[in-house]
Amino acid sequence: MTLTTYSEISCIEKIQLITMINIDSALQTVKQQIATAAKNANRQPNEIILLAASKTNPPEQVKKAWLAGQTIFGENYLQEALEKIKALSDLPIEWHFIGPIQSNKTKRIAENFAWVHSIDRIKIANRLSRDRPKTLPPLQVCLQVNVSGEDTKSGVSPEEAAALAAHITKLPHVKLRGLMAVPVLTTATALQRSQFQILRKIYDQLNQDGFNLDTLSMGMSEDMDIAIAEGSTMVRIGTSIFGPRRYPIPEELAATQTIR
Repeated sequence: MTLTTYSEISCIEKIQLITMINIDSALQTVKQQIATAAKNANRQPNEIILLAASKTNPPEQVKKAWLAGQTIFGENYLQEALEKIKALSDLPIEWHFIGPIQSNKTKRIAENFAWVHSIDRIKIANRLSRDRPKTLPPLQVCLQVNVSGEDTKSGVSPEEAAALAAHITKLPHVKLRGLMAVPVLTTATALQRSQFQILRKIYDQLNQDGFNLDTLSMGMSEDMDIAIAEGSTMVRIGTSIFGPRRYPIPEELAATQTIR
């Protein structure tokens, strides 16, 4: 068997190899950051699940992350996600939908994802349960709570979270697992912390009321350490793994419009 040296491979293959090494290295760095943040919070690293937020990254990049050991991926935009799911259907990837949900897209989401993090109203919860194929396990879901109060952010208000949670537990084809939030992007760590604390307080109260939740989906590349300190069990990391987003997505424009 003849071993090929680095100098003998093509320029395209070199670029692919470097990208693969970079994603592998980035994943290891993120995992170490999670471990350090957990230790600083007197928690165990295995309490925190890493979700790779792969929006705007092509299937080839997702596959490289999968080959580097990452198996859970989150997508924000349905059409882009469906293309990746089809392209990577031979891989045992656990797909999570983490973006805003329009009611006309619930069927495709219910059919193609294992988790949904962004339920913020009864209408969407009802449709996801109705549209979930009976041949699949119940759809694992989180409520998205608007902890910042921003009009541009999706999410149920903190005051209405318990009522929505109670409704979801009565639906036959979804299973409520926890809460998700996207706090305001700021360098003010006290503000970030206070918003994570709002979500944790709601989570704790729901569990005291018997909901048996186990997932706090909070924390991204910019605020992961604070989120873990405040109890996150799942961090959604994109930029620190894949780098800056690669291109704008038309769906993102639609998501900023009124959601029906």
